[in-house]
Amino acid sequence: MMHKNEYAPYFEQYLELVDKDKSIIYNLESSQKEFESILLLLPKEKQTYAYAAGKWTIKELIQHIIDTERIFCYRALCFARNDKTELPGFDQDIFVNNGKANDLDFYDLLDEMKALRKSTIQLFKSFSDEALVRMGIASSNKISVRALGYLFSGHQLHHLNVVKERYV
Repeated sequence: MMHKNEYAPYFEQYLELVDKDKSIIYNLESSQKEFESILLLLPKEKQTYAYAAGKWTIKELIQHIIDTERIFCYRALCFARNDKTELPGFDQDIFVNNGKANDLDFYDLLDEMKALRKSTIQLFKSFSDEALVRMGIASSNKISVRALGYLFSGHQLHHLNVVKERYV
């Protein structure tokens, strides 16, 4: 059972979207399946559409989820291996602005997300129960490996809910 002291309060908005009675792996597989099923139905004109000025397009949103999962996987690996180095945060807007996602093929982005998620699942399958409860510091906040595992799904579902509300 995950405890609230395993993550910063900010992450509650994402973690409340996952089924913490089910495994991290179940949640990773389930959220990815739902993500793909919704995004594959979007018409082409929605891929580079933003619902308001300053908001991300669908392609930018996918790239953001990919970038975030990669960074957080590194965090999880470091903490699981008991590396006590405090890890820096990252500016998501700088990443999106420099990612040039709108120039990329939509289906390539979806394939990249699918491949990344498979890699994330394999990474978390490799962690022992002891490794999952290890804590580290990233962005000046303590977080457990376990919380990071659930966070991937919650973050993806959070953005998928925006897609459903604003783009579908």
